[in-house]
Amino acid sequence: MSGPGQALSPPVALTIAGSDSGAGAGLQADLKTFAALGVFGTSAVTAVTAQNTVGVQAVHVIPPPMVEAQIAAVMDDLRPAAAKTGMLATASTMAVVAGRARRGELPPLVVDPVMVSSTGSRLLDSEAERAYLDSLFPYATVVTPNLREASLLVGRDLADLDDMAKAARQLHETGAGLVVVKGGHLPGAEAIDVVFDGQGLHHLRSAWVDTRNVHGTGCTLSAATAAWMALGLEPLPALQRAKDFVAGALVRASRWTLGGGHGPLDHFGWAAEHGGPAETGPLT
Repeated sequence: MSGPGQALSPPVALTIAGSDSGAGAGLQADLKTFAALGVFGTSAVTAVTAQNTVGVQAVHVIPPPMVEAQIAAVMDDLRPAAAKTGMLATASTMAVVAGRARRGELPPLVVDPVMVSSTGSRLLDSEAERAYLDSLFPYATVVTPNLREASLLVGRDLADLDDMAKAARQLHETGAGLVVVKGGHLPGAEAIDVVFDGQGLHHLRSAWVDTRNVHGTGCTLSAATAAWMALGLEPLPALQRAKDFVAGALVRASRWTLGGGHGPLDHFGWAAEHGGPAETGPLT
């Protein structure tokens, strides 16, 4: 029986990711995204990074048993409706997450295979790269590699939409439900992502935003996808709504001058409220 006010409670989502002290990416970006979309965010911290807009200065990996304890605490009490992974750092931590996924102890899962930061810093040990394909992708509802990550995972360079489509199909063979290869690093007037869902290919398009403020774009896309899934959408519509959310967040932050490198996104519409670029779509 439902208690008083239970129907008014927000859905819950879980991020299993590293912390970014600059708060542009990582679990900070995930929690901002969840909040912006009306989802209650919970977290399991996999690593603590000393990081800002110009790079990653240090990484401290959280012991895998502590990651396991955080996930268990959230799952046992708050029961999230969707989850996502970000920086997992080591094969041992990935094994913790993959074990829970294999046993059906996680909700529908969005896997963002974070390997290298936007500034080029390595965020994953080499042993764990192969573990994504063998251990985690088979239990993922959605996987969201960018062009560089997809290239590493399939073992070849990806130069155009045809290459991205072939990579998406290949990664789908691991057992992942839906694969999106993000094309934000390709030149052109549009940012085009290629999606394969086992039935057909889809292209998700948004206008290219001329800005240096792209730190946390991938984290935000995967978190928004998980949020929309927690709100009840199927994976492809959730991904489409997430793409729109990221496009709006990029536009709103396009003129920010936070930090000396790749700055963060505007998750909450702060810029529009303070005379910045107009919103390109609803926050929710």
